[in-house]
Amino acid sequence: MYFVSETVVRKQNSGFMKTHFIGNTSLKVTELGFGAASLGNLYRPMSATMSMNAVATAWDLGFKLFDTAPFYGFGLSERRLGDTLRDVANGEYILSTKVGRLLKPGEAREKFGFCSPMPFDPVYDYSYDGVMRSFEQSLQRLGLARIDIIYMHDIGRATHGKDHERQFKIAMEGGFKAMDELRSQGLVSAIGLGVNEHEVCEQAMKYTDFDCFLLAGRYTLLEQGALTSFLPKCIEKNISIILGGVYNSGILATGTEGPSVPYYDYVPASNSIVRRVKQIEAVCNDFDVQLAVAALQFPLSHPSVVSVIPGLNSPTRVEQTLNYLNTSIPPEFWMALRDKNLIDPNSPLPLEETVA
Repeated sequence: MYFVSETVVRKQNSGFMKTHFIGNTSLKVTELGFGAASLGNLYRPMSATMSMNAVATAWDLGFKLFDTAPFYGFGLSERRLGDTLRDVANGEYILSTKVGRLLKPGEAREKFGFCSPMPFDPVYDYSYDGVMRSFEQSLQRLGLARIDIIYMHDIGRATHGKDHERQFKIAMEGGFKAMDELRSQGLVSAIGLGVNEHEVCEQAMKYTDFDCFLLAGRYTLLEQGALTSFLPKCIEKNISIILGGVYNSGILATGTEGPSVPYYDYVPASNSIVRRVKQIEAVCNDFDVQLAVAALQFPLSHPSVVSVIPGLNSPTRVEQTLNYLNTSIPPEFWMALRDKNLIDPNSPLPLEETVA
């Protein structure tokens, strides 16, 4: 059994953050959530003590939404997250995980960016039986009595390429029915997709009623293409958006001037992306605004966005991210970005009402 180190200072959940309902459900989530991919040893090993301290600190500072997936460390993230929430949260959390992959016995080796000791291989399965098995297995790994939200993970053309239509058909005819059944039975409170592209969300809206989407990297300070069609449809249908990837895989956190190669969309950033970020950085410098602070706050002003869930890998990072949320940014900063055509003119802006 793991134990939380005494280095964590208990604050009895004293943090305060705005909360928002998920769609038409009774679930209320905090504006900041905890993205738990790092608990699966994403890109680098993370000790059990550090992982538990990060989750416990988030809880103590007011985070209520925690997101994981079987894919994250091939079960490791779910195990670590469940062990900590069971100890510190007394059932008052909102927990999401994902379906669409099953874990098969395999070898413990570094793969897909995870340095996990868990001896499993992830296999896509969007069928009815696959989703039901995934849900049951997640409950067992988590060791918790409930899961609040389930997302179908990584369905879409960006992941499956030419195999998308076949996989989507399986999902429509099987997996989505299983998710809807779990919701109807009260075994989960909300269902959605957890993806890196908004196009498949629009495609899926035609077949199934969703409560929320977890969208990674597609509505950020760097790109707002989702404003054209997708986000208006979400407002119309009262579908809530939880955003991952608000730093676009790193470049909006590290900027362009550091010693390491800036990443965008999981690969080294192209010259055109670097140039655009440099332009945003110049405005940040003019107003003495930290790039990562602006990147975290910007998407929360859209009415469909209820939470952002950065990946968090230490108590220090948790505290830093909460500070980012609470850092004041002058309204003129946002207007300068708009005036320089660095953000879509239709983007809602934080504190926009103060400069109207």
